[in-house]
Amino acid sequence: MAESIEIRRTQAERTAHSDAQMLDTAIKLICEYGTGRTTLKAVGESAGYSRGLAGSRFGSKEGLMIFVVLSVSKEWLADLTAVTLGKAGFDAIDAATDAHYKFCVEAPDHVRAFYTLWFESIGPQSEVKAVIEKIHERRRQDVEHWINQGIQSGQISSDVDTAAIALQFCANIIGIVYQWLIVGDAHDEIEALHTQLKRSTHIALCGNTGGHEKT
Repeated sequence: MAESIEIRRTQAERTAHSDAQMLDTAIKLICEYGTGRTTLKAVGESAGYSRGLAGSRFGSKEGLMIFVVLSVSKEWLADLTAVTLGKAGFDAIDAATDAHYKFCVEAPDHVRAFYTLWFESIGPQSEVKAVIEKIHERRRQDVEHWINQGIQSGQISSDVDTAAIALQFCANIIGIVYQWLIVGDAHDEIEALHTQLKRSTHIALCGNTGGHEKT
């Protein structure tokens, strides 16, 4: 029998692996028990490591929650960048909306954990709040950028209030997720809300020119 060969990981690879394990564990605990019972000790031990690893890696429970928020946000940004590459205006907004619905369906625990932390971050002393604010602003800027590109290409009316529509779009996405968290796995209903968001955004982007509504 051939002698087995141990594959040795670098320190960076071991760290990345343990981070991934603890991320998955933290998401599972948040979804099952809420943030109150998602402690550093519980995450470390449930992930199969010593009770002190999560503490030394993240420093505090807030640090752990920020790690979860940033990790899921990075996943979503990768998907968003891929589907909107080379697109502008209506096409980019439609692609982003469809990708958001797909992300909810294919990674529901990640979305649920992310938005649980998002909604809980409104507390006055939450360190997560500042991180969430930056993510929200980045999302708004992306939408505004797609709209401006559509205006430059002549696809979108030049008299629209770009900033207001971008902000409304982001607010609607958050509202859809809130509804999804309440109703559970009602995929048809949530898909319909994403479809309606595309329609209402198209109408808003036609401005006062009477342009066509893209469906």
